Parts: sequence; structure tokens; C-alpha cells
Amino acid sequence: MASRLDRRRLAAGLAATALSALCWWFGSGLHPLWWLTWLAPLPVLWMAPRTRARWAAPAAFAAYAIGGFNQWSYLHGDIGLPMSTIVPAIGGPALVLALAVLLYRRLLAHGRVLAATLAPAMLWVAAEYANSLLSPHGTFGCIAYYQMGAPVAIQVAAVTGLWGIGFLLLLLPTALAMLATPRQPAWRGRTPALALVALLVAASLAYGVLRLRAPATASLRIGLVSLEKPIRPALDEAAGQALEARYLAAIDRLADAGAKVIVIPETSFATDATTVPAFARLAQQRGLTIDAGIDARADPHTERNMAMVFEPGAVSPATYSKHHLIPGFERQYTPGRGYRMLDGAPRIGLAICKDMDFHDIGQAYAARDAQLLLVPAWDFHTDGWLHSRMAIMRGVESGFAIARVARSGRLTLSDDRGRVVAEASSEKHDAERVGDLPLRTTHTLYARWGDWFAWLDLAGLPALLVLAWRPARADR
Repeated sequence: MASRLDRRRLAAGLAATALSALCWWFGSGLHPLWWLTWLAPLPVLWMAPRTRARWAAPAAFAAYAIGGFNQWSYLHGDIGLPMSTIVPAIGGPALVLALAVLLYRRLLAHGRVLAATLAPAMLWVAAEYANSLLSPHGTFGCIAYYQMGAPVAIQVAAVTGLWGIGFLLLLLPTALAMLATPRQPAWRGRTPALALVALLVAASLAYGVLRLRAPATASLRIGLVSLEKPIRPALDEAAGQALEARYLAAIDRLADAGAKVIVIPETSFATDATTVPAFARLAQQRGLTIDAGIDARADPHTERNMAMVFEPGAVSPATYSKHHLIPGFERQYTPGRGYRMLDGAPRIGLAICKDMDFHDIGQAYAARDAQLLLVPAWDFHTDGWLHSRMAIMRGVESGFAIARVARSGRLTLSDDRGRVVAEASSEKHDAERVGDLPLRTTHTLYARWGDWFAWLDLAGLPALLVLAWRPARADR
């Protein structure tokens, strides 16, 4: 009988691990099915109190690690990262999930139901936040980005940042797992725990619905264009002049379609001049604002990844230098330090590609009352959807629309609620898009208070650890 029972437990454990891994595989990565992310932790959390700790933890680790390998071809093949980077990128979150399952299991065994329900979510958020502070890639990899296909769910980021989304993604499956576990006599707080979870989820969704109903106060017609080749040609060479002519023709087409602002990708050209005369002339002639990504080499001692913005009536272009550079890929550039707002209305700020992976950019422009960010970018062909959505999240958090155009990625116009109103793909070919982008003057709680929710999780986590490691006799 014991042997048969062990076999049943083993089969149940393997099934739970496989199901969780399957949900992580399809609910994360470059093109996630957002609803599967909510289910992914559930099977291993359900299994945790039904098996020994030495099996529960490896099962949780294996489930996330197997699911995380859906990004192998991207991380290794497309970006070319070494195993020494890929293993921590996949294994780190897998370890956090294993620890979260152990903490949940231990608190539940001690009858601390409310603490057990909160523990995985708090541990996950604390780990993701710490990683965002230490990683050169900022918030890349946070599971909140997998919800960008669910506009109602992501609105809570305007209050908590993306940390609130990650919290809910662990909180709800933990509550469901606890609800499916037979109640024990020593349990304390089962009803309050379920009531709290229901309240938090319902309030977040209601807030999302109400926020999406807010009307826009203005709109701006914007054109985006990306021409794939050649790569970063010098403007004083034939290849650069030929590409420049193609961009001028595309900008003319977008202007004919009514665009008032045009954005082209990151480092579209290289030049040692302080302006691009052809773009300056076209901006004057057509009454356009043209944001062009430039490899700026005017200073012989400092090369910069720069945005030059040409405006009607301006003597020289407004410039912004990229702050956050990709390690290895952009070692030739000197990072920028300042922020740049264009004159006049609407309130328009400048950023470049990877800058949008970091919170400091969003909060800095929120403090400057930005309504819109222009973002030239360059992606890696296969990550266009995900990387564009990471940028869009900054707009939800800090309250501005985004016009982003990526070479080898996506062209997106998104409002301050994270809704994409126009999109095209340049992942395999040239692309251009024009659309009317709704604008608002929005001040979010997250823009004012910053990462308060993550710090709240960090502050509460030690209390949960104390409860988990108190002697069992103190919990009776």
C-alpha cells in the first residue's frame, strides 16, 4: 500500500511539474499568452504541502527552468550571450520560485495561512526589485511584462509600478493553491486571507477598467519609419547619402498623410557633423518635428548614441544622448546624463531604446510633466514585441504616451494607458506607420512615490521569515 501511495504521489508531482513548466513555457518569453502566466505557479504550489520539502523545491525549480528555456534561441542564438549569462538568467528566477514554494509550505505547515498566502508574492517582488537595481539590463525579465496583452491588468502599474503586477501574478495562484488544500485544525486566518486576495484582485481590475475609460484631451498625428539597410552608414559616403534620400522620401510620404512628428530608428546614420542639413531643411519646409537616431562623432574624444530632433524655426537640432548602453554591444559610446524636453506643447521628451528598460527615465520625464516620449530604438529581430512592450510599460507607470520606432523590431504608438493605437513590424523588412496618438496630462502615484510597493515587500519579508522559522511549539 505504501509503495502504491508513493507511486501516486510521484505521478502527481511529475504531472504538476510538467503542467507548471508548460504554463511557464507559453506564458512567458517573447510572445507570451498572458493568461497562462497567472496559472504557471499554481501546480507546484498545489503540490507543495502534499509532498516533502526536498521534492517540492526541485519541482518548482525544474518547472520554471524548463519553461524558461523557451528563450534559449533568443538569448544564445540572436543575442549571442554566453552560458555564464544564460544560466543565471533562467536559473535565478527558478531558484526564487523554489524558495517561494518552500516558504509557502513551511508557513502553511505552521498554520500561518495569511502569511503563507502573501509569502511567494512578496519574495518574488523583493527578488525582482533587487535584480533590477543590480542588473545592467534593468527590469528586463520581470514577469509583469508578460501581461502587456491585458490592458486592464496592467493599469495597477500607475500606482505600484510593475511590482504590483508581479505581486498579483503570484498572489492569486497561491490563494487558489491554499484553497485547494484540505483545511487543518491549526490553521489561522484562512477566511481573512481569501478575503484579502479577493479584495486586492477585484480592486486592481476595477481600477483598470475605470482608468481605461478616461478620455483623451488631445491627439497628435505621428509618423514612424524604419529602413533596414544599410546599417549605420556615414552621411558623407555614398551608402549614407542613398539611405538619407530614401528616408527623406519616406518622411515626405508620412507628412503627406498628415504626420506632424516623424521618428526614425536609433543610430540610423553616423556623422561627425553637429546637424543633418537635409533633415533640417525638410523640417522647415514641411513644418515637421523629425527625431533621427544618430551615431554622433563630432567630438573626436567622445562618440555618442544620440537623438537629433529637427524642428521648424530651430537654428540647431535638440539633442539627447542615450543613458543606458548595452554591455559589450555599445562599448564605444559614452553614456548621456541629461534629459531633454522639446519647447512648446504638447510636452515632448526624448529617450533611446534601452533607456526604457529602466525606471529612472520614466520618473525623470514624469517630473517634467511629459505627455509624450519619442523613442528611436534598435531590437534583435525576434524580440520586437517584448521590448516594445517594456517601453510601453514606462508610459503606464509614469503617465505619458510613447512613439517608438525600432530597426529590426516594432513601430508602436501607445497612449499613457498602454494601449497600442498603431503598430507595424520591421523585424524582417522596411516598415512605416502613421497614426493619431491620444495625449493626456497624467500624474500617477507611481511617478510621485516611486518604488514604494517594492520597498513595502522588502520590509515585510523579514517578518514572514521570522514567522516561518519560529519553533513549531510557538505556533500551536
